[in-house]
Amino acid sequence: MRIGVIGASGNIGQRVVTEAVQRGHQVTAFTRPTSALPDSTENVRWHPVDVLDTQDLTASIGGLDVLISGYQPGNAATDLGDTLRRSISDPTVYVTAANALLKAMESYPALRLIVIGGAGSLEIRPGVTGIDSPEELRQGLVALGLPEEYEAAVRGHRDALNTYRLSNRLWTYASPALRIEPGTRTGRFRLGGDQVIVDANGESSISYEDFAVALLDEAELPRYVQRRFTVGY
Repeated sequence: MRIGVIGASGNIGQRVVTEAVQRGHQVTAFTRPTSALPDSTENVRWHPVDVLDTQDLTASIGGLDVLISGYQPGNAATDLGDTLRRSISDPTVYVTAANALLKAMESYPALRLIVIGGAGSLEIRPGVTGIDSPEELRQGLVALGLPEEYEAAVRGHRDALNTYRLSNRLWTYASPALRIEPGTRTGRFRLGGDQVIVDANGESSISYEDFAVALLDEAELPRYVQRRFTVGY
């Protein structure tokens, strides 16, 4: 398949590109127009794109079978603090990106989009999300090493998910477990819908590497079109 990866230099994006290439796919690795482009290879072509510019997106994603978007403001892989500040100062950027992606997809009705989204809108109890319980959400953010103010960005991700839910395009929204970090590729994890996945110790976690496996599994064999899914151990 021909797979595009927005945010290909990010923590998750790098793993997605690696996993896609290992599976024999052709990858277009998208990065910001201001970024220095790595050298392209036989299976990976690097291409600049402004995710918030619908015209640029439309011109860039033609010919793809699947587009995996790991968009976030800034580049958390090299400067997490900058990404956090940008996300907190303008959480509406996630809806802006969603609208731009959906508008660009109107020119390619067969294109499937997989959005790497947030975990804060997952249900922590039946019918109750972290956003519905602000104090628990803030405590959870602090436990993850994030500032309480990041609550604004969590709501921004939730609003973007709701934007996709109103669309008839072929979108999928993928939420990782509450804790996602570097690890190993085991290929063993569980999939869920709108509820947080926890292990026997009550922990919710997934490695970048296994999350990338789940994303490519969905790209190859779609199970969650026009739905959200989550991944955890």
